[in-house]
Amino acid sequence: MRILESTSEHFVGVDLGQKQDFTALCVVERLERRYDAVDRVTWQDFRETTYCLRYLQRVPLGTTYPAVVARVMKLVKNPKMTGGCELVVDATGVGGAVLDMLREAWPGGRLVPVTITGGKSPVQSGAAWSVPKRDLVVGLQVMFEKGEMRIAGNVPEYGKFLKELGGMRVKVSASGHDSYGNRRQGEHDDLVLAVAMACWWAKQPKRCNWFGGRPDGYAG
Repeated sequence: MRILESTSEHFVGVDLGQKQDFTALCVVERLERRYDAVDRVTWQDFRETTYCLRYLQRVPLGTTYPAVVARVMKLVKNPKMTGGCELVVDATGVGGAVLDMLREAWPGGRLVPVTITGGKSPVQSGAAWSVPKRDLVVGLQVMFEKGEMRIAGNVPEYGKFLKELGGMRVKVSASGHDSYGNRRQGEHDDLVLAVAMACWWAKQPKRCNWFGGRPDGYAG
């Protein structure tokens, strides 16, 4: 098949750590292609959507939040981010203060705050979202199972990432609530969550309509 049209979007995921937890940064590319072939179901041009993990970094413990913000800005302002870039940030815990720093450093940029919860379904509040950890982790696992997700060959943290993802398991409490964590003692989940948040948002339909009427993508 010959490619007739190709479009690309980039999503930067940031899982914010604290003193004992790592901060993880990632870049996921969403690539859509239209081919000179007919889809036998829709009888329209055949289209394909794939996702590729282009960048993944675990920030060293002890890195200050201003230094983290500087690293994030270096990613979102990279001229290679053709087709636009959206920033998806963990707003759980200390995330709120760092969000203000990111907004100041990237005025007008599209920023999506995500609070990771143990709830049953995603909840939107303006431009911000509360998303169950189950949705993030399982959604990412399904993408790999379906062959939608690929990893670029030059991603240095891919081994740690795959180990983290393979170690994730569900925990069911006595009340019936489920949660996801790493079954290996002392293991982290920052790499998985950074990628999972970016992919979760990249797969949401009609993202452009979910910013409460404000073009800068900020809540409030």
